[in-house]
Amino acid sequence: MAKVIVGMSGGIDSSVTAHLLRERGYDVEGVSLLMYEPRKGESARCSPRAIDEAAGIARNMGVRHEVIDVREEFAAQVIEPFLRAYLSGVTPNPCILCNRSVKFPALLRRALSAGADFIATGHYARLERQRQSAGSVEDVGADFPREAEGVPLLKKGIDQKKEQSYVLYALSRETLSALLLPLGNYMKQAVRRLGAEIGLPLSICAESQEICFLQGKKYLTFLREGSRAMMEPGPIVDQEGKVIGKHTGIYGYTIGQRKRLGIASQRPLYVTGLSVGSNTVFVGYREAAETREVRVDELNWLIDMETAREGEAATSFRATVKIRSTMRDKPATITLRSPISSPKAREEGLAIRRRVIADILFDEPQWAPAPGQSAVFYHGDTVIGGGIIQERMPP
Repeated sequence: MAKVIVGMSGGIDSSVTAHLLRERGYDVEGVSLLMYEPRKGESARCSPRAIDEAAGIARNMGVRHEVIDVREEFAAQVIEPFLRAYLSGVTPNPCILCNRSVKFPALLRRALSAGADFIATGHYARLERQRQSAGSVEDVGADFPREAEGVPLLKKGIDQKKEQSYVLYALSRETLSALLLPLGNYMKQAVRRLGAEIGLPLSICAESQEICFLQGKKYLTFLREGSRAMMEPGPIVDQEGKVIGKHTGIYGYTIGQRKRLGIASQRPLYVTGLSVGSNTVFVGYREAAETREVRVDELNWLIDMETAREGEAATSFRATVKIRSTMRDKPATITLRSPISSPKAREEGLAIRRRVIADILFDEPQWAPAPGQSAVFYHGDTVIGGGIIQERMPP
């Protein structure tokens, strides 16, 4: 009997995941990660209260349940980078940071120590496995495999409203090889019905789209408390370089933001740029917040791609790209380049010389790409890879 470690948050998705795997004959162990302990009056999906809910659900299923304390890792790998990013004028995605650096590594460590074959989560994405031999490719294709075999391909979930492949792009191929995603072929409504059929408590059916450690408070409040930084006021500058207002602190603004500008204008104004060095917020009309081109770094490839090396011509290919989790992927041309261009840079060593960046040119302008967010590349339903937006090019 194959054994699987299921990440259980106390919510309906992970609970139904555990149920489905148990019904398929797996030896299931539930694991909850204590990531963040909210203060009095707050709630969070990664809190002790949610873990108690997960433990009760596992007990009712007859499933063993363990709790792993990852608060130190979560603070160092998620919360601190989240704070640093906002204070440096970029917009981070803490869920992707958590998946890559905390959640999945913790589940894999537990699987190794428990002698488990797989890990599983309640994400709405699919994994297909292919076996390559003698120049041919064969689909292994089982949603519930008994052993980890074949090359894993991360694909979109069938529910377009809940689809979560975007937040999994930064996982390693080794992690994907050990991962099961039972909900990828389910619609959310079907998961809710199944939860009701198996008697899950109604209290867990409500869900939040907020960042888990922000539930119950605004992110600006969290930034003030977590960073202990003063909100330094500064100028708001329009597209003509004219100072038209004063902001209350640069880390309270993100690209595309319209609210809290405090500026009277005949046409709506949006944040189009941030300068930490000059403590300036730049604003413009809606079209100024759009752009066709962004530059992406920290690339993670889930499918082998030819890379651009120093001294060689850039490599280009067509794909579709998401720059936020809730959007539909849009057609674009991706050009891989070596960022090394000067003799001084070349002297910095092989590790830097091997780094590759991607320039993404969309067919049509895209709304408010923000440095710090992820751009994820697709071929059809399959995730090719992705990276972090470093800069947006002027429209």
